[in-house]
Amino acid sequence: MIVLKTTRELSLMKEACVIAAGALKAAGEAVEPGVSTAEIDRIALDFIKKSGAIPTFKGYNGYPAAACVSINDEVIHGIPNKKRIIRAGDIVSIDVGATFNGYVGDNAATFAAGDISPEAQRLCDVTRESLYEGIKAAVAGGRIGDIGSTIQRYCEERGFSVVRDFTGHGVGKQMHEDPSVPNFGTPGRGVRLLPGMTIAIEPMINQGGAGIRQLPDGWTIKTRDGSLSAHFEHTVAITTNGPVILTKI
Repeated sequence: MIVLKTTRELSLMKEACVIAAGALKAAGEAVEPGVSTAEIDRIALDFIKKSGAIPTFKGYNGYPAAACVSINDEVIHGIPNKKRIIRAGDIVSIDVGATFNGYVGDNAATFAAGDISPEAQRLCDVTRESLYEGIKAAVAGGRIGDIGSTIQRYCEERGFSVVRDFTGHGVGKQMHEDPSVPNFGTPGRGVRLLPGMTIAIEPMINQGGAGIRQLPDGWTIKTRDGSLSAHFEHTVAITTNGPVILTKI
């Protein structure tokens, strides 16, 4: 069931989203060679707690941390670890959520650890740009397929692959609500976009093929062919005046 938010509810949700965005910013600023993924998680967790919020991810279906920290060929859900040290040239995807006053903010971005290869930079740039192209398509009266098809076309025209096994999602009082928001699709198809809908749009884009595999830890998702992957996400509200990025600070 899709839950439409009132103006008051959107205001409350914005507060959660600003906290989530602040945690992502703080964690991203700490990405540099020699830092452990556990330290990145600690920074995100500290920011969320000091803001009076709850780390949405921690304990969710048993997930052990406040943030997902995924390096290079890890697509999503990388579990922070003191022994996992970021190296020069890595790209590091951080996904973090915060719950405040009963509402969830969810966002992600991929950060460079020092100088990265031109190919890695292009992957990150295209993935980030595809997110904003998808957001532009998130207009009231449109369809979910308008968002996914826009992201898919933008990335595939530039030689990258869209992960099909994981998608964006509705978000509100729960981290995962209806509807599903794929990063691929057909224009004019799917659920109609209505004012008051709040969705997490999150392209997960691979440098090589779209195939993925899950590690034995039950969480970490990697590219099947070992190619790099990037991940960007915003929580977005559908309004009569166009899409509004709630996790923008």
